Amino acid sequence: MKKEGLYYLRVLWNLVLVWIIYTACRLIFIWQNPELISSPAGSAPWWRLMEGGMLFDCSALLYTNAIYGLLVLLPLPLRYKNWWQSICKWLFVIVNAVAIAINLIDVVYSRYSGRRTTSSFFDEFSGGLHVGEIVGAELLAHWYLLCIGIALIAILVFFYRRPNQHLSTPCLSHLLIGGIPLYILFILLSIIGMRGGATYHRPISTADASRFVQQPQEVNIVLNTPFSMIRTLGKAKFQVPDYFSDETEAQRESGYSVIHKSSDQATPYNIVILIVESFGREYFGCLNKDMDNGRYEGYTPFLDSLASQSLTFVQAFANGRKSIDALPSIVSSIPMFVEPYVLTRYATNKVESIASLLGFQGYHSAFFHGADNGSMGFEAFTKAVGFQHYYGMNEYCTDGRFNGMDDFDGYWAIWDEEFMQYFALQMSEIEEPFITTLFTASSHHPFHIPARYEGRIPHEQHPMFRCVRYTDYALQQFFATAKQQPWYPNTLFVITADHTNESAHAQYQTSLGLFRIPLLIYDPSGRLPKGYSQQVAQQIDILPTLLHIVGYSQPYIAFGKDLLDSTTTSNWAVNYSNGVYQYVEGSRVLLFDGDKGCTCYDYLADPLLQHPLPKKEKDISSIQHLKAIIYSYMQRMVENNLAYEKTTQK
Repeated sequence: MKKEGLYYLRVLWNLVLVWIIYTACRLIFIWQNPELISSPAGSAPWWRLMEGGMLFDCSALLYTNAIYGLLVLLPLPLRYKNWWQSICKWLFVIVNAVAIAINLIDVVYSRYSGRRTTSSFFDEFSGGLHVGEIVGAELLAHWYLLCIGIALIAILVFFYRRPNQHLSTPCLSHLLIGGIPLYILFILLSIIGMRGGATYHRPISTADASRFVQQPQEVNIVLNTPFSMIRTLGKAKFQVPDYFSDETEAQRESGYSVIHKSSDQATPYNIVILIVESFGREYFGCLNKDMDNGRYEGYTPFLDSLASQSLTFVQAFANGRKSIDALPSIVSSIPMFVEPYVLTRYATNKVESIASLLGFQGYHSAFFHGADNGSMGFEAFTKAVGFQHYYGMNEYCTDGRFNGMDDFDGYWAIWDEEFMQYFALQMSEIEEPFITTLFTASSHHPFHIPARYEGRIPHEQHPMFRCVRYTDYALQQFFATAKQQPWYPNTLFVITADHTNESAHAQYQTSLGLFRIPLLIYDPSGRLPKGYSQQVAQQIDILPTLLHIVGYSQPYIAFGKDLLDSTTTSNWAVNYSNGVYQYVEGSRVLLFDGDKGCTCYDYLADPLLQHPLPKKEKDISSIQHLKAIIYSYMQRMVENNLAYEKTTQK
């Protein structure tokens, strides 16, 4: 019996070893991402973060080692065979080596996604990106993480203990009597551990990590990547929250309606939407005049000059943290709640866009992106929502005016400067009026700029900032070419970003700062107002605002608001981060967990979100408005009611 006890202790040791390695991975994650816990105040105690981390690590290692446990604890003499033990050992090593690898990969990748990687990663990068080259470049750039990973796997192999070592095989009856109860106990304890404990009415999910944190970004410390990927496999459908069970739809819609109708007074502009990859508000000198004691200049001299000639929204926010979040938000006014829309089970819902809506008024439409056709699913999405033409790397390379693949950056796409020139010239071949959208690509890791600009574009505090300067220069060259085109004087330009990226200032590293982006509307004809607006704006406001400007006359569905509607005082934005809805209204931001928990800050007076405010009566109406937005989103997703039909209630 003592010998059998030694067998089980060795199995337990092997699982504890994995638990220790998960903790090491978390410490490495914190070491490489110190900004997650660098808030001067308001951060959760370190022991609370580690407590939550141990809970999620336990769940993850039981998920990943379930088969190993079932095999190595099998209550039959077979388990004492050396060949059986070899199978168990290498299954254990391989599975946990993969877990170590994805944990360490997320040390870097989570900086760009803003969260631990989920199972949607495989869908997101299934569209032809040069993932192999990118991974290779990142391995070289972070060689020390590769070395650490190899060391951790070596520890796994070296300290693994074969349960049968120096033990003889017990008789079958003895093994069955003692082994079957322990086998059943292992299964029961594993189920409890996977669920996060015996007291939970449902298995823990990524959203439960919020219980251990003060700031939403700290969720990334508590979680581990294997858990995040496992728990998002086969995602269940959205649940319509029971916020308004006692109200009719008409009563709810009176507080927030997604049904819009613009004016009948048409101004037939061409429309050009420029979605600039990874440009945060922080990069603009004109939007940060008080930063660094007034000495901050930013990295976008051209866009700063253009902002002074535009209607520029100082308080603008992204509705998501990824490129695939931004596109539905900007062209279809669909925010990102819970998961990117294009990766949900509702991605095949009928959805309109600015291209399909303006198509009814005779507009021609095209989408431009310099990466492989199909990258990020952009081509599929834009065609599904009504864009008539798509111009990607394939079309660029067949245009004799340019150098084809010689202009490829080696990782992502055609360099921004060349592709923007192609964009400017190609629009001259599209019949007016038109709506076009360009999604840039160069301001992205691995942070390369064309070799010809070495020495001309200076090195910065972070290599990302050089990319920002390069793309800003490429935009300057684009506008220089566009001004020479016949369509330019009657064209409206919208310039915004898909999401933010690397930041150097603490106010842009908070849960709200991570969503702060630029938003400019530039009218060369001067018919639209100019100036810096303090109105709160967001990506989902772009569609209703543009439809107002051009006088789209039919009802349509949009989750955002018209920024030029003088009849309303609506001044809000919303986004979703790590299980928390962030609702901005005026100078206040509400952090709402979707149920009852709510915290409020004055993000203008308290940009680091250190000092929660006492709840005001106005916050109650703000929460109700936010609930109405969430309810409408979930209900319309589930019911496939995202496009206006004649039967829709007016």
